[in-house]
Amino acid sequence: MIEVENLTKWYGPVCAVDNISFRVEKGMIVGFLGPNGAGKSTTMKILTCYMPATSGRASVAGYDVLSDSMNVRRNIGYMPESVPLYPEMRVRELLMFRAALRDIPRRQRRSAVDRVAERCWLSRPEDMMRRRVGELSRGYRQRVGLAEVLLHNPPVLVLDEPTIGLDPAQIRAMRELIRDLGAEHTVILSSHILAQVEQTCNHLIIIASGRIAAAGAPAELRQRVVGPSRIIAELRGAEEATLVETIRALPGVRDVQPSTSDGWTRLAVGGDQQVDLRTEVSALAAARGWQLRELRREVGSLEDFFVQITYEQNVRWMERMTKSA
Repeated sequence: MIEVENLTKWYGPVCAVDNISFRVEKGMIVGFLGPNGAGKSTTMKILTCYMPATSGRASVAGYDVLSDSMNVRRNIGYMPESVPLYPEMRVRELLMFRAALRDIPRRQRRSAVDRVAERCWLSRPEDMMRRRVGELSRGYRQRVGLAEVLLHNPPVLVLDEPTIGLDPAQIRAMRELIRDLGAEHTVILSSHILAQVEQTCNHLIIIASGRIAAAGAPAELRQRVVGPSRIIAELRGAEEATLVETIRALPGVRDVQPSTSDGWTRLAVGGDQQVDLRTEVSALAAARGWQLRELRREVGSLEDFFVQITYEQNVRWMERMTKSA
């Protein structure tokens, strides 16, 4: 649904987006992540035809964003970080107005408004649709903004920081709504709240210094922090040195890092790629009569990976700038 090839955007002497390429398939919910100034919003503005790229190409739903921008706009719903709303208009009045701008036939506008109001929880309480937009809380204004982009039922949704300014209950509701929308729409969203992105998206693209630093499923990216085979085991029944020596002798073990507290020895065990050592450690503890209090596979956090990969990308960018100077 979205194809980006060698996309580059210069603002005078500053390169905001540096030769990036990626593809978003139909039905995917993609999280577009990066630190401030990484190029996220610039990329989204190019995809939604708000500005042209300096070079490269991008297409949405099969239409080129430069040469066929009107068809791109018909097939996309864009909710910017600061949703532009008319505070003096009532919610139903605003949505009817937006439906007219979207060329929805007059006879279908009321049903379209009722559909998105129900989808975005604006139909309850019943007087919500009669309230002025300026009287709504931040959470309800976000819902109105999302309802606007759903009016023409576009196949692609681009959401820039959709949960910003919401309270925890509203964030959870918005997250559930986005997951539901993924069944009918292709969604690309940006956010700085990594835990929410991890719970919502099935694919992530991390951009730093204008370049794509990493891409993949959240579980895949987490594994790259600590590796696929690191486990934590807490054992009792032998001296620390004996436990370390015995565990290190297991096939596939690369290193063992011990720490002892309250009579229990905690071992961080690193193994070869794609080796899960939990079965071997459990069987060994049973055979030796050791007590086993904890045995789990260690999983790195998405935040750890984000910090690690963006730092590395920024270091490489500084090296390129130093060489070019």
